[in-house]
Amino acid sequence: MVIETTRPDEVVQDPGTRPPQEEELRPNQFAPEGVGPLLQRDYVLVLEESRCTPEEGALLIRTDFPRFSPAALARFTRSGDPTRPLERGDTMHILMVGLVQCAVRVIHRDQNTLTLGTLEDHPEAGRITFGAYLDEGGRLVLRIRSRSRLRHHLHWHNYALLGKYGQTWTWVTFLERLAEACGGRKRCEVITSTEKVTETPPDRGAAYGPTFTAGLPD
Repeated sequence: MVIETTRPDEVVQDPGTRPPQEEELRPNQFAPEGVGPLLQRDYVLVLEESRCTPEEGALLIRTDFPRFSPAALARFTRSGDPTRPLERGDTMHILMVGLVQCAVRVIHRDQNTLTLGTLEDHPEAGRITFGAYLDEGGRLVLRIRSRSRLRHHLHWHNYALLGKYGQTWTWVTFLERLAEACGGRKRCEVITSTEKVTETPPDRGAAYGPTFTAGLPD
């Protein structure tokens, strides 16, 4: 059962689950709290002749985030006005089919990006950034980059069997749905990549920054 995110003055009890205000008080779970290699995963989709500016694309992410994710794999919920743009400190709850119920918190946002950090009990420890910007040719780039570790060795089995494929499908679908909302023509299919990386201060929670800077080379 999924609890919708609720602020402390909007408490809604849900039998069998912890109260939403308690969920929001869970601490962030950064990369050092995980196990195994720190993996950086990129998902990129380039649109030609899109009617969206990068700022408009980023605003779509902040206002309509749950509808871009495939509910069959990862259902995101939030409380209050669903069209209110997500802001720093907001929490979204996630029901991962076949895995767990968990949550993420907005730890950074600017006009081009939104960054979510995993909360305690999430199967991963790290952060993920969603963004939009223009490439050198003036095309709209929609991008997602996560930097995380698995939270516990027990998650390796589930991740190997389903997690990595479900995760890729979730974020590829997210970008494809976002592209439909932005309009334009896909230059190619979503490009994905995964690599092992070294921890940086933001990975350790020393600074709540994005995993990439929109429009700048890595």
